[in-house]
Amino acid sequence: MTNKDKTADLILTDASIWTANDQQPRAEAMAVKNDKILAVGNSERILRYRDEKSEIVELEGRFICPGFIDAHIHLIAGGFQLQSVDLRDAEAPPEFENRIADFARKSEPGRWILGGGWDGSDWESLPRKEWIDDVTQDNPVFVRRQDMHMGLANSLALEKAGIDKEIGDPEGGTILRDASGEPTGILKDNAMKLVQECIPPFTDEEMDGALDAAMQYLSSNGVTSVHQMWYSEDPDRHRACFERAKKENRLNARIYQMYPLEEWERLKEVTEAQGRGDHWVKVGGLKSFVDGSLGSRTALFNDPYIDQPGQSGLLVNDPAELQDWIRNADRAGLQVTVHAIGDKANRLLLNIYEKVFAENGPRDRRFRIEHAQHLLREDIPRFAELNVIPSMQPWHMIDDGRWMGKALDADRLKMAYAFRSLADSGATLVFGSDWYVAPADPLGGIFASVTRMTLDGKNPEGWIPEQKITVEQALRAYTKNAAYASFDEEIKGSLEPGKLADFVVISNDPTRVKPAEIRNIQVERTYVGGKLVFKAKEL
Repeated sequence: MTNKDKTADLILTDASIWTANDQQPRAEAMAVKNDKILAVGNSERILRYRDEKSEIVELEGRFICPGFIDAHIHLIAGGFQLQSVDLRDAEAPPEFENRIADFARKSEPGRWILGGGWDGSDWESLPRKEWIDDVTQDNPVFVRRQDMHMGLANSLALEKAGIDKEIGDPEGGTILRDASGEPTGILKDNAMKLVQECIPPFTDEEMDGALDAAMQYLSSNGVTSVHQMWYSEDPDRHRACFERAKKENRLNARIYQMYPLEEWERLKEVTEAQGRGDHWVKVGGLKSFVDGSLGSRTALFNDPYIDQPGQSGLLVNDPAELQDWIRNADRAGLQVTVHAIGDKANRLLLNIYEKVFAENGPRDRRFRIEHAQHLLREDIPRFAELNVIPSMQPWHMIDDGRWMGKALDADRLKMAYAFRSLADSGATLVFGSDWYVAPADPLGGIFASVTRMTLDGKNPEGWIPEQKITVEQALRAYTKNAAYASFDEEIKGSLEPGKLADFVVISNDPTRVKPAEIRNIQVERTYVGGKLVFKAKEL
């Protein structure tokens, strides 16, 4: 190594650094060269790497950790949500209606009104098309519930989709109807596709704008990498959007993109022809669904819901087809990740994985279950035994915990969001947000998993407190473990020489404050590849 190679572009000193590196858990200074970490250690040693061109940042005891990796996100959809009607905190039907009316008044006639993020769990009834028809006569509307497994369409959107009294429910979906058989406007799971197929595709320029908005938002929350989950979009168009941003140096976060599982052959061809990408945009993973969501009462359970005794959820995909897709994708060397929320859905998926592993033989496959929210106690050890990764979202827990007792009995609640049980069993616990379903806020997720204090403030000691985890376990779930979940642990997820210089500076050390105070910690700076991409204030 030449003397020039030993000099740093950036040196951060007088910090409290949590490295996620077991060989060097803590440090106080770090040197960066180009886009990689040059050295980590004490300030005296690290300052030896400076020269007259080095930037020196004195952090006065602020906390540094690896850049947060959001392991479950809907990136461009989140960007569009920032630009769409926001119903997330609409507390009552009149506010729901007024926000849509206000947005419609500002919209061009004929333009679709999308977005949403409404909850409605405390309302007397689900929204109906009649709530908004009078104020959206010139605009088709489809606004999704925050879990994205249910949405409200106005009459104009239903008409465009051909949804009327005569149409039947599609397989894996439900069209809610009134006593006369008339659709109410609420569509669940696969029924939503009937409307989605009528929505004009976004232009490249619109997608680029949504991605730029998403990048700014993620950087402000310390997120430096994301795992982009396929939902209903064209994955090739999304990848092209990511590649344009990379070429134009507009990416502030690295992207691991999933394709739909049923199109495993398509991804196999893409990877064989174009490779799997680089440190900025990477493919190789596939996403599908077993069931729906708890909020929409479409998550699949062994026993019925308390408040809907005749219902226990639904299957979004046929299990035999799902197993066939997984078997073939695995043989193609691709990573599989599947959404499962209810206890029956999770057992079904674990059984499929176990059969495929036995049939295809051993390899480092790192299959994932997205959400893994409700488990049977006897299934918890199977995650570690099979090396299946539970990819979970803590914010959902402090949101759902407000009302989940209406849907599930006490025994099932004990195994809801079983972070501690999974971690203790040896599973590699991984966290994300499911943005735009929930905020892409890792510090909020750490607060949630450590305190389990629900958003309504009614559980100050924690909802199902025995499932709390430590701050360090939560940090690992957003950093080192999340890097492992995308086969990237050799290049990121911890602060070590030679790894990418992705890190975040925050106002206080979450491992050294009272758990309830974590919610007050702020992201002050975010660096990706040694480049400052967000700064809250001068240091």
